[in-house]
Amino acid sequence: MVRLLVPAEPSTGGRSPVQAVLLLVFALVLYAVAAWLLPPRTALLATVSTALFCLAAAFFVGGELRALGLAERDGQRALASTVAAEVGRARALTGASAIDGGAWDTDLARKPHGLVTGAGAIDREKGEAQAQRVRRGALRSLLTLAALGLLALVVVGFGGAHRVGRALVTNRQAYAYIAPAIMGTTLLVFFPFLYGIALSFTDSNIYNTNLPLTELWVGLRNYATILGDFSFLRRAADGHWVFNYLNFYWTFLFTVIWTITNVVWGVSFGLLLALVLNTKGLALRPIYRVLLILPWAMPNYITALIWKGMFHRQFGVVNQVLAIFGFEPLSWFDTPFTSYLTALATNGWLSFPFMMVVSLGALQSIPADLYEAARVDGASRWQQFRAITLPSLKPALVPAVILSVVWTFNMFNIIYLVTAGEPGGSTEILITQAYKYAFQRYQYGYAAAYATIIFGILLVYGTIQNRVTRATEAL
Repeated sequence: MVRLLVPAEPSTGGRSPVQAVLLLVFALVLYAVAAWLLPPRTALLATVSTALFCLAAAFFVGGELRALGLAERDGQRALASTVAAEVGRARALTGASAIDGGAWDTDLARKPHGLVTGAGAIDREKGEAQAQRVRRGALRSLLTLAALGLLALVVVGFGGAHRVGRALVTNRQAYAYIAPAIMGTTLLVFFPFLYGIALSFTDSNIYNTNLPLTELWVGLRNYATILGDFSFLRRAADGHWVFNYLNFYWTFLFTVIWTITNVVWGVSFGLLLALVLNTKGLALRPIYRVLLILPWAMPNYITALIWKGMFHRQFGVVNQVLAIFGFEPLSWFDTPFTSYLTALATNGWLSFPFMMVVSLGALQSIPADLYEAARVDGASRWQQFRAITLPSLKPALVPAVILSVVWTFNMFNIIYLVTAGEPGGSTEILITQAYKYAFQRYQYGYAAAYATIIFGILLVYGTIQNRVTRATEAL
């Protein structure tokens, strides 16, 4: 029987680039310690150390590249020989000469190596080309490492490290307190953020995750594909106009509509409830406050699943209430508008408590003397609200509205759990679309570009909003 398994890729052997990394780090530490311990940190010492470091880096990089190139070439040849042997064995066992050798020359994801021709012969040029690509990638990595080490060495040699060290010693208690936060932020925020931006310039997907990003580099192609597709509306064969719900501009338009309606609803209803709770003499006011904060206190994914069940066509309580009044049950997730209403109702239920708490706190900080003076002057309730209440609420409401816009713009849970983008992706927002490109369509580079565009949109909005409203001018 012919063994139809893809042969395992042999070990390439040879020295690892990690050795070069360790040697470069050792050289850097050695020269840094020398520059630190010797009292006269002169320009001559820094210059000599820099020259020695560059010489060592050149030797290390050259040696490692030669070793890596030889190891990669030997590995490619061994892999090609293994594939050719498998093809020959299959032909010998089956007596069939028409077996395509190139069909065997694949990795575990069935992507071709290009090392064996269709006739089963070893393509040495492809192997050499692959070795050259590996050497080029390693060269870029090692040169980047050497440049960073050289920069650090120059900083040490010319006294920068001494100044930094003196500042660390002087303020060691403050730096000790913020060190965990800085390390956590660097590892959990800045590194993923920068890696995501780098990933957005590649063609990374589920089939090539084993390749370095330098081999997947496509420049601005992902951004051009996303922003250059204007086919959000087309005419079908029957003459009807059909929306392309996967188009970026449709998703962006829906996200803007989703954000505006939710923020307007949350601010309006939250402010109304705050005005009611701020009424003097209102009975059971503490109980009302607790009950109205409960939707905010519950985990939003639990609330989302509850509301999704409430809109179920057969068993949902919403359709049961409609049936009491003689209406037919609705399939809420079958049309874009009704599906949008379900998400709006769910997110509105979650958003109003925050605005209510912010508005209530601001209302209670308004001096009662202002209202007394307004009543003496004959102002009506509406005039008092417009001239006193709203201006007094602005310092508290504007930052809350900015936060609410950002939260709603990225409200992943509600869309994903309630509507799931149905029907046909018409209720997707940008963040859920990026998620599906990454974890359902496995286009990691495209999804990273999508996420970077989202970040840019929110950055522009936050900057403009902050300048217009001066929400953080006191900070």
